[in-house]
Amino acid sequence: MAIPIILASASPRRRELLDRLGVPYRVLPADIDERPLPGEAPEAYVRRMAAEKSAVAQARSGGELPVLAADTEVELDGEVFGKPRDFHHAAAMLARLSGREHRVLSAVSLRRGGDHWEALSISRVAFRPIAETEIAAYWATGEPQDKAGAYALQGKGALFIRWLSGSPSGVMGLPLGETAELLARLGIDLWRTGAAGR
Repeated sequence: MAIPIILASASPRRRELLDRLGVPYRVLPADIDERPLPGEAPEAYVRRMAAEKSAVAQARSGGELPVLAADTEVELDGEVFGKPRDFHHAAAMLARLSGREHRVLSAVSLRRGGDHWEALSISRVAFRPIAETEIAAYWATGEPQDKAGAYALQGKGALFIRWLSGSPSGVMGLPLGETAELLARLGIDLWRTGAAGR
């Protein structure tokens, strides 16, 4: 059996994605201050968020198990959108994304003892034009309320997408290719059933 890890996230999407890899894990969410630093670039911001989440969870868990954390953000024109505060905030985000291409940045952080490994996935997503009535109907589904950029690829938000270049799982919150490469550092062989880590 593969060694268990700690997933420093309460996101059901990240749990579902990690389940695909067949790696046992315990959930230990890490609450951190998610405000960007002045002048902080989007790439630096998502890397810092993932790293801080894994560090907090490692400290809280006592460091006995490896810790995996991730952060995913939508970026347009150099601005990180984050999660919507309310309907008006979500509507403003989706109106700006409408008919345009944006980036989704998904950083992964893995810690074991004093070792720290990181990866960054960058995807490009193009939205078709979205009507105001669609935005209101989408908000009413409840789906955008806790999603970066106010949409979810794995749900009805996919109706807005004209094309995607990059990692679909990264857009959903945990890029599986990059995550698999990091887990290999622990000796976890995802191709062998019951593979044991070092």
